[in-house]
Amino acid sequence: MPSSTTKPPRIAVLADSDTRWKWGALTADRIAPGPTMEAASREDTQVRPALSGFLLRGRATPTPRQLEEVGVVADSLREVTAVEFLRAMAEESYDIVVLALVGGGVQAMLHGLKRVWEGREKRPVVVTGYVGVVYEKLADGLLLRHGADVVLANSRQDAERFRAVYDGVGADSSSVTEVALPFLGGDPYTGEHDPYTVVFAAQPSVPDSRKDRTYLLERLVRHARLHPEREVLLKLRSKPGEHTTHIEELPYQKLVQRLDPPANFRMVYGNMGEVLDRTDLLVTISSTAALESLHRSIPTVVLTDLGVREVLGNHHFVGSGCLASWDQLDDGHRPAPDEEWVARQGVVAGGPSSGGGSYAHAFDVARERIAKLLDRPGGLPPMTPYYTPATAPGYLPGLLARHHLGPDGSPLPGAPAADREPGPVRQIVRRAARGAYRHGVQRVAPVIRRMGEL
Repeated sequence: MPSSTTKPPRIAVLADSDTRWKWGALTADRIAPGPTMEAASREDTQVRPALSGFLLRGRATPTPRQLEEVGVVADSLREVTAVEFLRAMAEESYDIVVLALVGGGVQAMLHGLKRVWEGREKRPVVVTGYVGVVYEKLADGLLLRHGADVVLANSRQDAERFRAVYDGVGADSSSVTEVALPFLGGDPYTGEHDPYTVVFAAQPSVPDSRKDRTYLLERLVRHARLHPEREVLLKLRSKPGEHTTHIEELPYQKLVQRLDPPANFRMVYGNMGEVLDRTDLLVTISSTAALESLHRSIPTVVLTDLGVREVLGNHHFVGSGCLASWDQLDDGHRPAPDEEWVARQGVVAGGPSSGGGSYAHAFDVARERIAKLLDRPGGLPPMTPYYTPATAPGYLPGLLARHHLGPDGSPLPGAPAADREPGPVRQIVRRAARGAYRHGVQRVAPVIRRMGEL
């Protein structure tokens, strides 16, 4: 195991969107054996972990602007296909590999990595998890992540649910490890700003209808008109044409053009933590930003205007004390979160300075577990995912084929070349094809769907 007397651990992070890159890179820092980057920078006694970033090529591959907004700096960063990533893992040496992907991507990489590391005396520790609140596809997503050495749960509640799913299907649940969201932080809220600032944290896919999104926008603009002394901000995740973890077919930037908002209403981008620095009231449907806000004791509201429904994800906040409507907010309502509920979500109300530094120790167990795995005599055994060609013959091959892998995890014939960098012509064609694909997803597909509804 890398320690204070040896070189720092080498960590590879594979991510398929800007939010998952943020989660994966920050998680890599917090789970690395030895002091974190934060501690190293404070004490000046340790070299930070060597971080290699890999961005999985696809519709949500982060743009340079999105990567800059995330604010995480890696020692190297490159865009790859699944096959190219597996080739890199076969040729390069790492201590830890973090898979910050959707469930299907994780499952494909587990089978691919199992193949490329076959017969190797020592292999890296493989870590995966979720970027935020898990409110849908719990069993599906978890079983697709089974096989990793460590499956991170962002809260006590998630850890209990994860183990119950694995135990319920007869799968090994020892990989489940409780941590917290890696991007919580910032100074605790100490009182109102001048001007008092209300922030609506928008989500790319929730809600997904024009009617509902227009309604939320109209209520936000109405709140700005009712309270001209307040600054009302619409915090957006991406600009038109960019993609995040989810597809945004109806950008708020376009919907707002018809509303003629008042001068105290603005749209903002940037790092969520920096926006929260000036926030007095955080409003959302079900964004993970609500947990970031609660961590800093900022008044936080999860809207009930469109109902409390699983499809919206706000059902996750039942019992939080944060559910409220725009009518209540217009009348001056300030919610009081339930402390027990907040604690079960891995959130320390009041921020890092409260709770005896409990958030600072939220990753201790994960670090210790990874250190033991790295020190395991004889190295780690081959990974054993729950899904195999024998247990899921009608499901697994399709998942692997999406990433140009066969049932045994080997590249399929015709898979993108993994032994050379693309030439200038290939790079131009690739950029054009990706742009056309994104245009089709965001512009053409919604029109076709609307025509089908006529």
